[in-house]
Amino acid sequence: MRMLLKVQMDTAVSNEAVERGALQETMESVLRELRPEAAYFTPEDGCRTAYLFFDMADPSQIPRISEPLFRKLGARLHYSPVMNREDLAKGLAALDSDG
Repeated sequence: MRMLLKVQMDTAVSNEAVERGALQETMESVLRELRPEAAYFTPEDGCRTAYLFFDMADPSQIPRISEPLFRKLGARLHYSPVMNREDLAKGLAALDSDG
């Protein structure tokens, strides 16, 4: 299932990670693991924030994805299922056939 993972990093913890070079290392590791179709980075609500769009094959992946972000960056995470244009068209077409 296509997912959006919003990663909001604690500012103090991520400042320390930047100084140690661990922020780049942690994000590269996560990106290698997820192989996202898109990844965007921006400040939001005073925090370093990443938006990662990726395919989640099984919910059991959540701990493996989440723990490094919790432990190394003090991150708050939010997972949301999302659709692309084709998924939306397919879903809307199914509504028509349901009567």
